[in-house]
Amino acid sequence: MNKSIIKEYIIITFATILVGASVFFFLVPSQVAIGSISGFSVVLSNLIPLPVSVIAMILNVIILVFGFLLIGKEFGFKTVYASLLLPVVIGIFEGLLPNYTSMTNDQTLDAIAYCFAVNVGVAILFNINASSGGIDVIAKIMNKYLHMDLGKAGGLAGMGIALSSAFVYDKKTVVLSVICTYVCGMILDHYLFGSNVRNKVCIISNKHEEILNFILHDLHSGATKYQAYGAYSNECKIEINVIVDKNEYKQLIEFIKKTDPKAFVTVYTVKDSMIQPKK
Repeated sequence: MNKSIIKEYIIITFATILVGASVFFFLVPSQVAIGSISGFSVVLSNLIPLPVSVIAMILNVIILVFGFLLIGKEFGFKTVYASLLLPVVIGIFEGLLPNYTSMTNDQTLDAIAYCFAVNVGVAILFNINASSGGIDVIAKIMNKYLHMDLGKAGGLAGMGIALSSAFVYDKKTVVLSVICTYVCGMILDHYLFGSNVRNKVCIISNKHEEILNFILHDLHSGATKYQAYGAYSNECKIEINVIVDKNEYKQLIEFIKKTDPKAFVTVYTVKDSMIQPKK
């Protein structure tokens, strides 16, 4: 196996352990349904006599099956690996510390600690074009069939999970679930890009039509293409320029890697405030 691939999976494993530890040590004790499959598993554990790890595994397998049926294999093996590893990690912690209750003995502090800790692992996964599955796969299904922006689809799914806590918890926990779901998204944005930051991606590829088709019909985003001439060869190439958010960026880079590994890609960070509306 290629050394770079081995390195990637070591990083994925480490990041997934961080996410699993965050779930076990902070999310489960808080009983707050912060928008994720793990959060939904915590809610269901109050209704189903199964450990959180088992419920999370069942949910992730179901979501992956639907993902393959509805959107194909585009979310990649790295996401499958991380989404199946996460419940295993949580299960290991459950077995090692069966009587664990809480590190802080305070629901709000546990929820806040989870928001910061889990996003370290999630940010690491994102930066190598992977994810822990769950919400990301649901967001892709919503993106494909409802034509929703990936970020909005993920946020909507997360809020739906947070509100599901109303079936088993008191009002305080429901409100805390909604607030922490929103805060988690803000913290992740800060870890990854800072607030209001998008990526401008410039792509030169012999398979520019396939890449442009993916941008237009899968990401449902706009793009600009130019004719570019190499100074040395004077050969004409097509350059694609597109501005994407963090979720779209991850999907675009993964698609380019699979479609044309030799593509020349440059990435710039731009702030929304730099994009002025037309008068």
